[in-house]
Amino acid sequence: MNILKPIQLIITAVILLIFSSSLFSQKLAPKERILAPNHTITSNITGTDYQLYISFPRNYSTKDSISYPVLYVLDGEIAFPLFSRTKKLFHVALIIVGIGTSNRYLDGYNNFTTSSSTSDDEKKMKKRNIKSKGIFKSGGADKFLESIKTEIIPFVEKNYKTNADRGIYGHAFGGLFAAYCLVHSDGYFTRFGVSSPTFWWDNEKLLNQAVTQFTENKTWDLPQTKVYISVGGNEGPEMLPTMAKYCSNLENQGYDKINLTWQIFDEESHVSVWPANVSKTIYTLYGKNPN
Repeated sequence: MNILKPIQLIITAVILLIFSSSLFSQKLAPKERILAPNHTITSNITGTDYQLYISFPRNYSTKDSISYPVLYVLDGEIAFPLFSRTKKLFHVALIIVGIGTSNRYLDGYNNFTTSSSTSDDEKKMKKRNIKSKGIFKSGGADKFLESIKTEIIPFVEKNYKTNADRGIYGHAFGGLFAAYCLVHSDGYFTRFGVSSPTFWWDNEKLLNQAVTQFTENKTWDLPQTKVYISVGGNEGPEMLPTMAKYCSNLENQGYDKINLTWQIFDEESHVSVWPANVSKTIYTLYGKNPN
């Protein structure tokens, strides 16, 4: 019996190892996490279904009279989770509204571009091997802005506890659109987050319009306005000089009511700079609650 005990222990250990190995080999299937919009609004102006993703301040309640500023974030289906989580880390009393669509690439191109460029539309169709004309149709920024101001924001303000402190944020073509909103500002938005704006669009048409406007108008009748513009240091020759041109011309005018901050993120690309600038956008435009 004494001789058999070590052998029995070895056999038992081997059996346990085989059994445990089979258990660990049974992998768990990943759970799909779906980001569902709070609301979907069909625009009568653009014909697009806009999906609204909403994040509320920690102490938001329908039982008090406190109202909150709102930051409207373009490309909401991607950018909203970044902004929502970052805002919570900073404990900022802010409502985030992500504006998304079911086809971000197509709708973003059509809605965010600030002028019509047939040649670019044709390039997009060729790249995507699309034969039907009119699928890519640039230059919809004016209608999209009208939809935001007359359909999307009135819906949000009717149903939630907001105030007139409105901000808008966009990246890439969305950044171009946010800069467009500033150029055409009537005080409707007072905070602008402009990330990697594609000022090269349509032979720098919006950029040149902005420079002319800044140069010719020594005063600008606006409420107190904050602007944060950023770009990645590795984004390429089309991005950095155009952003610097826009910012330097705006900065040189020294408008009393515009607080401009602009930044180049070293070694960040057009993609990696997006999450990198989210925290700086919230901090610069809204500050940080130390509590």
